[in-house]
Amino acid sequence: MPTPRPDRPSLEEINASVKVPSAYETGFLQKFLAYSGPGALVAVGYMDPGNWLTSLAGGRQFRYTLLAVLWLAIVVAMFMQALAIKLGVVSRLDLAQAIAARVPKPGRILLWLLNEVAMMATDLTGVLGTAIALKLLFGLPLLFGILLTILDVLVVLVFLRFGIRRIEFIVLTAILTVGVIFGLEVIRAHPHLGAIAAGLVPTPRLVTNHSELVLSLGILGATIMPHNLYLHSSLAQSRRYDYHNPHQVNEALRFARWDSNVHLVAALIINALLLILGGTLFWHTAGHLASLQDVYLGLKDSAVVGALASPVMSWLFAFALLITGLISSITSTLSGQIVMEGYLHIRLPLWQRRLLTRAVTLVPILLVGWWVGFQDQAFEQMIVYAQIALSIALPFTLFPLIRLTSDAALMGPHVNHRGTQLLGYALAGVITVLNLELIGSLF
Repeated sequence: MPTPRPDRPSLEEINASVKVPSAYETGFLQKFLAYSGPGALVAVGYMDPGNWLTSLAGGRQFRYTLLAVLWLAIVVAMFMQALAIKLGVVSRLDLAQAIAARVPKPGRILLWLLNEVAMMATDLTGVLGTAIALKLLFGLPLLFGILLTILDVLVVLVFLRFGIRRIEFIVLTAILTVGVIFGLEVIRAHPHLGAIAAGLVPTPRLVTNHSELVLSLGILGATIMPHNLYLHSSLAQSRRYDYHNPHQVNEALRFARWDSNVHLVAALIINALLLILGGTLFWHTAGHLASLQDVYLGLKDSAVVGALASPVMSWLFAFALLITGLISSITSTLSGQIVMEGYLHIRLPLWQRRLLTRAVTLVPILLVGWWVGFQDQAFEQMIVYAQIALSIALPFTLFPLIRLTSDAALMGPHVNHRGTQLLGYALAGVITVLNLELIGSLF
């Protein structure tokens, strides 16, 4: 038998915790700022170290031609995140709760296991990105860097005591900082603006050239990730308003979509700057520059980047990596809690739940790290394989999301229109086929 509706809200400590203006008040900017924040936490998932590797590799191998793939992937992400927002705002359920309420217990456990693997893969990129950045900046061994990421759980606990707005502000500040860093590095690199403009236009080579196709699929796989949909369906409920008022619900949906799209554009800009950086400084350079450490060293090596070489450029690159690694691991911890509570209905104190969700991901990372001897390149290869796990889990997230938001009994007047439903299934089908192609290309 399907499970009953959960007896407590998603992420109850922040649910309906942020007051927003009434729908009958005026002032677009005031309302936008009140609703702004969840989109920043979600956008972090679109600029984690997995995206760094694919964007830098895309620029190094094909200069600016894959910029078109970046913006196409973000457009698809906007569509899917909008569905997650709608599910959370209208049904007052997160995606895990909504799915769990409609499948029997064996199905819930199976889906939890599948999504737990996806959460581990997501957390892995943040943890490893942080650990690699700590090694580049301070020479800290990878093992100690990984163990230090446990502290981000404590950061979440501390700041949630003061409300989700504190975390949203920290993440937004981090995104702006990373954007400024890469903006300065790209300006200093003097990219060719005409070639950048040409790269924004999709060409047949993206599908006819096998190497470009594989890397395009890697960018897509690193962009559309399950945890962002679970996270957004929950965070969309963090604003407090009269959800029995249809006019207020419509406004909540409107501004939540604005928040999401603005921050996804910010994520697009940062990924594009990374690709432009790779295409300007490392295009057709000697060596592979396949790792984050290679890029870090290359930025201060005049034999690689010529007169642009500078220890400051290197340091800023590693510092930006540290920031994105930290904030992406924080949001993946929240996503892990949503998945675990939604599917398993765990009843534990807040600090225990957070430590448990982090332990579930850290233990396998440490085991694999011990197996490979905590070597940098082996760990970065783990980020690549993490994309495979995300690709496998993604269809089990996209198709239920589209099905749920197409359920009139659940969504009422906000149910997907026929065109939205068909487009959603078509996009999910294409993404699934492309991800299968990506998996096949890696073996």
